[in-house]
Amino acid sequence: MPEVYTIPLSKIIHELQLETAFLPKSADDILIQSRDVVRPGMELNGYHEYFDPNRIAVLGRAEMYMLESLKPERRAMALDSYLSLKPPAVIVARGIDPGKDFMEIAETYHVPVLRTTESTSNVVASLVAYLNVELAPRITRHGVLVEVYGEGILLVGDSGVGKSETAIELIKRGHRLVADDAVEIRRIGDTLTGTAPELIRHYLEVRGIGVVDIQKLFGMSGVKSATQIDLVIQFERWQDEKFYDRLGLDEAHTQIMGVPIPLLTIPVSAGRNLAGIVELAVMNNRQKKYGINSAREFVEQIDSHIDHQAAQEKNR
Repeated sequence: MPEVYTIPLSKIIHELQLETAFLPKSADDILIQSRDVVRPGMELNGYHEYFDPNRIAVLGRAEMYMLESLKPERRAMALDSYLSLKPPAVIVARGIDPGKDFMEIAETYHVPVLRTTESTSNVVASLVAYLNVELAPRITRHGVLVEVYGEGILLVGDSGVGKSETAIELIKRGHRLVADDAVEIRRIGDTLTGTAPELIRHYLEVRGIGVVDIQKLFGMSGVKSATQIDLVIQFERWQDEKFYDRLGLDEAHTQIMGVPIPLLTIPVSAGRNLAGIVELAVMNNRQKKYGINSAREFVEQIDSHIDHQAAQEKNR
């Protein structure tokens, strides 16, 4: 069974700068678990068959004008019928006053009521975008996540293989650290976003030195809170008996939460400049996104040369 994530209503209030009209209890104790939002026009008209009790409701001009057009008895009945279903929260947009009767019924059923001067479409868009990130499915992977030339690179491999040392060298070259040791990965649509658990954010462990605060050592330019993961680089100790791809024609991928991500395996041995290799890998991966594949161009050039030589031999 998939894990259910929640977010306190207080964080939503802070993020969207909402005004609190009524809270039955502390906003920290009101937990939101659905990434979906509803504009309850159908529900206010008595259609409750597909009502989801976990969705935040957003009422805009259309819903509020519809309620105002009803006679007092019918309006009270519509509000009572909907608010008795106890949605987790109701947001009234465009600075509209929901009215005394609305507030009284909401208080009766302990339904939080929030207000904003923003347009309904802006509120819905901002809320959905925020909930999609905060409530996204996630896993934690061992590794180091860095941003290099604007690309998110997840470095993985056995402990002590050189991931953190490579990250330090990359930071010295002007790139940024996102997470060390534990990388929290969230799937948002068909993309993966990585960040660090708050407890260890901006810290990096280097064997022989210990834990260092990258933000204090290199400033804000040396860290980033989150980045999309574009490439996974697997570090492994060099094995003489193993064949390593020398042309780069083999394009491997790894699956993380069902999303395929390009994977490179880089053998580690004394004297190899891993930071430089990572930078090169990032630039090459970015070129491939734009349809430029140097390895294929090289092979095609060699094949063309061989065909040309064969044709010349045949014509002699």
